[in-house]
Amino acid sequence: MPLSDLDRGLIDRCLGKEPGAWNDFVDRYAGLIHHVIHHVAHSRSRLLSEADTEDIAAEILLAIVDDDYEVLRRYKGLSSLPTYLTVIARRVCVREMIRRQRAAELGHASAHREVVSDLSGEAEAIASAEEVERILDELPEKEAQVVRLYHLKYMNYRDIAKQLGISENSVGPILARARKRMRRAAQSSQKTG
Repeated sequence: MPLSDLDRGLIDRCLGKEPGAWNDFVDRYAGLIHHVIHHVAHSRSRLLSEADTEDIAAEILLAIVDDDYEVLRRYKGLSSLPTYLTVIARRVCVREMIRRQRAAELGHASAHREVVSDLSGEAEAIASAEEVERILDELPEKEAQVVRLYHLKYMNYRDIAKQLGISENSVGPILARARKRMRRAAQSSQKTG
């Protein structure tokens, strides 16, 4: 579907940083973004509060304006703008939901550790953390850096690539190799332990 004149003008105005252009963009696509959020939440059986929905919508809009509207600059017109924005919104939404779920799980684990006063349980948690660090230390340096940035700092592939000076397409394969090595290391330590 060809790009409509309205959408082409809207993109040009945003990239030209014309006053009111961003507000017009948000007015035009806020409904689409909210629809994507609700669809992703429903497909993942997640209930979102209104505040969560607004936070995720804000993350999606930030992704669009990030790096001087890089998302709009990359748009090639191979699909309609709403289709393109749906893909962008879905990716950001899924990433944000995963990040929030991890944070909640970590918060739950932290709260659980605070409630449990059993010293052996605390010693086991410390031993597990030390084991994870030992396994990470055994990885090649680049793999360990990518694992730490992705799983501990919750950075996305693009940010990891920028920070480490590697291509964004290499982050996934590096993570896959690192996870495979970590699984093998964990299995071998279980057999010896």
